[in-house]
Amino acid sequence: MNKISDQTIDARVVFLFLIISALTLAAGMLFTQTSTLMAVGITIGVIIAVIGFVNTELALYILIIAMLLGPQFTAGPAEAFTARGRGGMTLRFDDFLLVVIGFSWFLKTAINKELGLFPATPLTRPIFWYFIACLIATLFGYYFERVRSIAGIFFVLKYFEYFLIYFMAVHHLKEKKQIERFLFTLLAVCCIVCLIGIYEIPAGGRVSAPFEGEVGEPNTLGGYLVLMLSITLGLLLNYGTRTKKVLLGILVFLILITLGATLSRSSWLALIPMVLTLLYFSKKRMQILIPVLIVIVVSPLFLPKVVVDRALYTIRQAPEQGQFNIAGSRFDTSTSARLESYRIVLTRDFIKQPIIGHGVTGYSFVDAQYIKVLADTGIIGFMAFAYLLYVTYKNARGAYRKTKDPLFSGLTLGYLAGLMALLVHAIGANTFIIVRIMEPFWFLTAMIIMIPTIEDNEQMKPAESNMQKRVR
Repeated sequence: MNKISDQTIDARVVFLFLIISALTLAAGMLFTQTSTLMAVGITIGVIIAVIGFVNTELALYILIIAMLLGPQFTAGPAEAFTARGRGGMTLRFDDFLLVVIGFSWFLKTAINKELGLFPATPLTRPIFWYFIACLIATLFGYYFERVRSIAGIFFVLKYFEYFLIYFMAVHHLKEKKQIERFLFTLLAVCCIVCLIGIYEIPAGGRVSAPFEGEVGEPNTLGGYLVLMLSITLGLLLNYGTRTKKVLLGILVFLILITLGATLSRSSWLALIPMVLTLLYFSKKRMQILIPVLIVIVVSPLFLPKVVVDRALYTIRQAPEQGQFNIAGSRFDTSTSARLESYRIVLTRDFIKQPIIGHGVTGYSFVDAQYIKVLADTGIIGFMAFAYLLYVTYKNARGAYRKTKDPLFSGLTLGYLAGLMALLVHAIGANTFIIVRIMEPFWFLTAMIIMIPTIEDNEQMKPAESNMQKRVR
């Protein structure tokens, strides 16, 4: 029999060949009808897709860098493309990257079925239920014309982007060295963001994240910095040589300067639960408590006047219409607006749609995460959201208490502190849907979830090696 007839053709190879052929044909037809800029953009997208297919880790590095250093843009008037409007959306470079990298990842899992599309993790079901709750609430809102444009579905898909980052990272993380490399990249990006922010301080105004356009969001940068500060402090307490600790200490200093320059009171408030969490979980309490007390005592001597004025502004703003007075204290208009939104949702609008809410973008803008979830997705969505946060905390706490590795101990400690900080930050901001906060957060969450598995695998390697020696 002919040898060629004995060979079987791998269906995955045929599938990949057909995909490449189709892309080549489509690109050839498209390039003849598009501008040079569009052709270059498509080419870059294809290159990144190939990178994501061939080397997922390299694609994830590109994504980490783009999380904070990628520009954002709009396809229309600025006021129509913010989360404040009913129909608008803000697009970012990492949105484009996620679509491209995500497509290559889906393609890779389709060809290699043993990889699995959505790995089974402790967070898989909570993520699924929350996503379904958002989707159903939005579809009902669209049907009953509470959601007045297709933008609501796109916002739900943007929520899914964060979870896609989580699943991609979980799928790829197999070794401790990978976590070290990704952590180094995250911290390096944070350092660059801080240096850019410090460079902008002399220009005046509130410091925001890089490349955010004309209207920045200092509160967004503040939430990101609090998260990264928590991670850095956790590592500083538990991990690294003297040189690494010095570098981590420098990064802490840079983050604090930049955080102060954001003038974000929600972010400053989030520092309190961050420190309390570090004190509660860490065994090195004096190494935390003494520096904190020193900072509190000497801070009046070196804090810039603009920072002090911003903090006192909450209760010392000149009398204006719409200010809340509680227990004899008068709150500024910004804080009062948030308190008013809490009152309106809880006492009036929530009652109208208590089960599934108004749908994502079906309710007017609310700059407070918990009230927004309640208004958008009702009791069902709020319970799914709370359950997702609880399971996340539970697994992070379990990983911290179980691990004996200094790197993992520092990372999980910092993550717990960061999670508690973001929960408080979310009282006055839509923290858990903000791209620049959630992308690194869910990447870090993937690391935390994979730590027990990685440790178990590393403990099994010596046993397998000894068994192989005995067999020989």
